[in-house]
Amino acid sequence: MQRTDVIKRTIAEVVEDRKKQLSPGQVFADAFAERRFDTRVEYDVTITDSLTSSRRKPRYPSRNVLKVVDLSRNPQEFYWHESPALPNDPAVDGADLRREAANHFHRSPIPPLFTTKAWVQVPDGLWNDPTSFAEFINYRLVVRLATAENVTILRGEGGLLTMPDIARLTDPGPFGSTILSACNEVEQNGSTADGLIINPADYYRLLGSGTLMRDVEENGVFIVRTRLVDPGTAIVGDFGHGALLFDAGRSMIGFAEPPPGTFAEPGLALTAEIYERVVLNLPTCFFVVSL
Repeated sequence: MQRTDVIKRTIAEVVEDRKKQLSPGQVFADAFAERRFDTRVEYDVTITDSLTSSRRKPRYPSRNVLKVVDLSRNPQEFYWHESPALPNDPAVDGADLRREAANHFHRSPIPPLFTTKAWVQVPDGLWNDPTSFAEFINYRLVVRLATAENVTILRGEGGLLTMPDIARLTDPGPFGSTILSACNEVEQNGSTADGLIINPADYYRLLGSGTLMRDVEENGVFIVRTRLVDPGTAIVGDFGHGALLFDAGRSMIGFAEPPPGTFAEPGLALTAEIYERVVLNLPTCFFVVSL
């Protein structure tokens, strides 16, 4: 290899490394310096997964409890899932002790991904300070996009709370807590509850009135706190083996005209988009519980 080839390759590697190190806001601010208000940037990552929190006490988004499948890097057409036994099914050996032995197995095409979108208004003149502009995109626009992503995963069309296959559990049984009762039910279905999504009001109420939240977390359950689960309820399940978040592995940020009613006053607007959808492999291992 000639020395000039080595130099070119080295420069290319440096440029690629720099791209990987830049935040979404920095990439957009750099592009804005050239294209101004026509700037539209396509990213080859999902930008809600590209920022690390600087908080001493992080609050994790719902995507963090799910197994993410980046379809841009792991292309696939189908996914597997199971459904419980039907009333008229023939008897299956061992199903009295192992409920999952009687499950039905399925293959389905990956459903169309949903577009998750967020908006912010840029304070007048902020774009003249590239550092502040980048920080605003990172910690306002991307953070708002993460909130919109929670809506997609939990409450939107195809979200966990809209899935009819997820059972509701209201009886704490002998455990004194519907959360613990759901953890037991997941194990009775052959899995392990490794995730809990709960409203902050309930999390702090339970944290202040006993040891349940600490006990659950110390037992290996990953807790997500979000306003998008109704107070008085929570989602418990085997997120590691029983659910998938299909992710396009790409994003967009650009200037655009917002729909009417998006903001309280007129102003220059930025929007961001990601593309994803949650599915269940093991619906019998998830419960919406009443606290």
